[in-house]
Amino acid sequence: MNTQAPIGLSLAKTILVVDDDPSMRLICAKTLRTEGFTVLEAEGSSEALKILASHQEPIDLLLTDLMLPPPGLEFTSTENPYPRVHGHDIIQRTLAMKKTSRVILMSSLSYHERKAYQTITDHVPFLQKPFSVETMMQLVHAVLAAAPLSCDDSTTTSTAKQDVKWYG
Repeated sequence: MNTQAPIGLSLAKTILVVDDDPSMRLICAKTLRTEGFTVLEAEGSSEALKILASHQEPIDLLLTDLMLPPPGLEFTSTENPYPRVHGHDIIQRTLAMKKTSRVILMSSLSYHERKAYQTITDHVPFLQKPFSVETMMQLVHAVLAAAPLSCDDSTTTSTAKQDVKWYG
């Protein structure tokens, strides 16, 4: 594995990794830190949304799992600013908050199982689990080098126009 980050690409770049699987989160975070990135970790959407709302420095990339644990029985008001949602909802909320404009979605779901999320998964760079750390790093570097997404891009513009490749 090539652990050398391209000169300047990882300098001062912060990546938020969101995955309920501790081993997947560890592999992603450790690899990204080895490459020189600052890594924030969240085990679910509620924690990720709290980090996005409170982190003072820019977050350059959101790397999130599509299928996060669904909300349990919650005795909270509907005004909860940090609800438990799936990865596609985190992406939409993140872009709306203007906290980051670069996103990678990952999942172990097959292409056919992801059809319910087609509107978002067709327009966001995607990693099919399981993936190699080399594949992840290729996509991370490609997404960081590509034009950022906007709120409108997440639902209407194909990433093919941004020269971002899908992996998996």
